Amino acid sequence: MSQAPGAQPSPPTVYHERQRLELCAVHALNNVLQQQLFSQEAADEICKRLAPDSRLNPHRSLLGTGNYDVNVIMAALQGLGLAAVWWDRRRPLSQLALPQVLGLILNLPSPVSLGLLSLPLRRRHWVALRQVDGVYYNLDSKLRAPEALGDEDGVRAFLAA
Repeated sequence: MSQAPGAQPSPPTVYHERQRLELCAVHALNNVLQQQLFSQEAADEICKRLAPDSRLNPHRSLLGTGNYDVNVIMAALQGLGLAAVWWDRRRPLSQLALPQVLGLILNLPSPVSLGLLSLPLRRRHWVALRQVDGVYYNLDSKLRAPEALGDEDGVRAFLAA
């Protein structure tokens, strides 16, 4: 089927999970992989494998609402045959070989709020960036929809900010 003359091509379908509880690590994994492969239960199982003898698991929230650490993300990726490569932000972004990267998972400071009230606290939040059909997207689970960053220069500008 061909498009009508002058019609704009439809934008690519970009998988994007929205924030629920403290599951930003799970959402970041699924968003960077562009499909729902992980759940809270799967992340909890990884936590148990990482610390089988712990009464209070050091890899997640004490409340059981998520807040998973980097070890859970790395183990999840390793289980798929993928590797997480650390990036030292003191290195120039020009050295980041984006064409060789499936996606990026960032741990960023995030403001804390209760409804409309913003508190003077900061927590850490996992965010995914990924290229889909030549366009890089910010797939932060706190966003209503994916945010197009553009090409490699757009990603580098986002990372620099």
